[in-house]
Amino acid sequence: MAEISEFLVVVLVVLAFLLLLGGLGIWLLVKLGKKAAVKAREATSRITTHVNAMGAGDAAEVERLRLDLRREVALTRQAVEQAQRQGWGLGELPRLLADLTAQADVHDQQLGMYAQQRRLSPYVDHATLDRLRQHHATLTAMCARLRADLLSDQVHHTGAGIADLGQRTDLEIEARRQAPDPLDEIDDLYRRTMQERKDLP
Repeated sequence: MAEISEFLVVVLVVLAFLLLLGGLGIWLLVKLGKKAAVKAREATSRITTHVNAMGAGDAAEVERLRLDLRREVALTRQAVEQAQRQGWGLGELPRLLADLTAQADVHDQQLGMYAQQRRLSPYVDHATLDRLRQHHATLTAMCARLRADLLSDQVHHTGAGIADLGQRTDLEIEARRQAPDPLDEIDDLYRRTMQERKDLP
């Protein structure tokens, strides 16, 4: 009887462990599924934007504005991240980039809504389209200015590094030159003196 109860306890422990593993596996699958769904939605949105941007008309122009803005923000983010990796003092620039990215996302959504409405309705709201173009121009100009400033800093840092490397190269070359031997200098001086005496009448 004791053997049967021990066997049942072992079986129950194994079943509990398997249930725990199964639950953990299901939880991971659900989590991965949600992430995959979000990624698929983002990819679908990007593909749809690219396809819609190939057309003609106001809706296609707005979709091209969206693509342009996304590219500008991505390039600016890459420039800031590279500067951070190189250890530059960026001050409030990362925070400014976060605010700029958030504003660009809001503008991207507004552009998307306008493009969708424009595709569905033949009536054009020119005033809103002009404001959207102005906001787009302002945001992309800010991104370009930030990148230009970072590139200027990078060129400055590189120039300082090159100048330092040039000085170290000169020092190393000078250090590798052999110092003249004093005995050779004395011999040379003696030979010249003897030659001068011979040249005297």
